[in-house]
Order: sequence, then C-alpha cells, then structure tokens
Amino acid sequence: MKNKILKRLICSLSLLLVSFSLFSSPIDSLKKDTVPSNGYKIRTIVVDAGHGGTPSGTTGHFSHGASGSYSYERNVTLAIALKLQKAVEKDMSGVKVVLTRSTEDDVSWEKRSQIANDAKGDLFISLHCNALPDKVIHEHGRKIHVPDHSGRGVLLLVYGFHRTKEEEAAISKNLLGDEDFKENDNSGFDPNDPTSVILMNSIKAKYRKQSIHLADLINSEFVEHDGRHSDGVIEQGVLVLCHTAMPSVLVETGFIDNPDDEAYLNSESGQDEIVASIIRALQNYKKEVEDAAE
Repeated sequence: MKNKILKRLICSLSLLLVSFSLFSSPIDSLKKDTVPSNGYKIRTIVVDAGHGGTPSGTTGHFSHGASGSYSYERNVTLAIALKLQKAVEKDMSGVKVVLTRSTEDDVSWEKRSQIANDAKGDLFISLHCNALPDKVIHEHGRKIHVPDHSGRGVLLLVYGFHRTKEEEAAISKNLLGDEDFKENDNSGFDPNDPTSVILMNSIKAKYRKQSIHLADLINSEFVEHDGRHSDGVIEQGVLVLCHTAMPSVLVETGFIDNPDDEAYLNSESGQDEIVASIIRALQNYKKEVEDAAE
C-alpha cells in the first residue's frame, strides 16, 4: 500500500516541477518557482460564490454572510460569480467554469470543497464581501456598539500553514485518489516515512506558492488598473481553501458595510470592473503556467 501511495505522490509531484519567479508578496520569502509541467493546461476553474440563503430541510455549515445598508453579501457574490463564469468561458478559450452554487441557496463549505475536488479544478476562486465588526465605545459608564464603516477596498486571502493537516487530507483523498483514506486520519501517506513526507510537503509548498502568486496578480490588477485600495495578500485559516486540493484564493471584493463600496459592489459597472480585473489576472497566470510547461 505504501508503495502505491508513494507512486501517486511522485506522479503528482512530477506535474509541478517547472519553475518561474513569483511577483513580490507581503507574505514573506515565498518568491520561488513552481508551476506544472509536461504540457499542462489550465482547463477548469472553480468559482465559488460565498454564502447564500439556508436551504430548507438541510444540515451543514451555512452562513448568510455580511450585509450593508440595503444589500447582502450572498447576492453580490452570486452576481459576480455568474458574470465571471461568462467572462472566463468567453475570453479564455478551452477553459470551463464550475460553480459551487448558481442559485440563492447556500452550499455548505464541506460541499464547496467537494465540488471543487470532484471537478479536478486547476484553480479555485472564492468570492466574498468584507465587513468590519461594530466598534465598542464607552458612554456614561456603558458600553455602546457603534457600526464601523471605515473599511474599504479589497483583500486577498490564501490558506495558512496552521491548517496543514486538513490540506494533506484533501490532497491524499481527492488529488491522489487514495481509496484507503479515512476521514479522521491521514492514512493516505505515511507521516513516519521521510520520502512520503518530503513529497507531500513539496506538493503543499508548490500549491501555496501558486496560490500566493495568483493572489498577487489579482491584487495588482485591482490596485494598478482600477485604482482601488487594497489591504494586500494575507494568510488565514479559511476552511474552504484548506480543503481544496489545488491553488486557491479568496477574494474579498469590497466592504459591503462601507456606503461607497456597497454602491460599487451593487453597480453593474463595479461588478464588471471586478470581473475584468480577475480575468486579466487569470489570463496572465494561465499564460505563465502554459508557457513554462512547453
């Protein structure tokens, strides 16, 4: 069994060994190589519209998301996701889009990552709207909660290393096709075997670098082309990113609780601009990957 898993790891790792230089990132020294090789092509992009309305008669981890003065995150993300799907399939020849949801109903985060992995996605883009918690002020000896509308602009998230075991499970179960994987252990590879650990760590590191690079490209389009404020690219323990066995980025498209951002996020022109920026970044990323793989 161990030999079979190692062969799968080696095969998967061999698809990731052509190198290119990453753009600068606020995350640290992850500025090195890594894209797939052997004539690799990006064929499937999974687009995830964050949140949604809770479907009746279902169980799972659901969240309605943030809200502004007149709109809801779940509606904005779905509108942008549907536009992004059309734009990708129009402007990126040979690439199809898989949506994690196409209706108002929410999809649990467990199901979202399952959809992405089952589709064998090459990239995962999760769309969200940001919001700040209320500020707490003291007045006449009492604590008063006051809305904080100071947040603005975009933020890009990639998964953090502190959820690394969950990513290993996703790679073992979904990428490597480990039929012996068990939900609550990492039986897909032997954590006590140095070769197995090295190979798994190489796959994780390369996906992480690719995620950061794609996030940098998207962020640059927002800032340099659209002139939007950005809080940059940061790591965070987002479950849906950790559970997808592919390069993954979460895009906070704006602060829905900021009046200016809310108007932008709900406008046709704002949504179109967001989609156009993501498309340019995806086209640049695709070209880099496929040119390096030739």
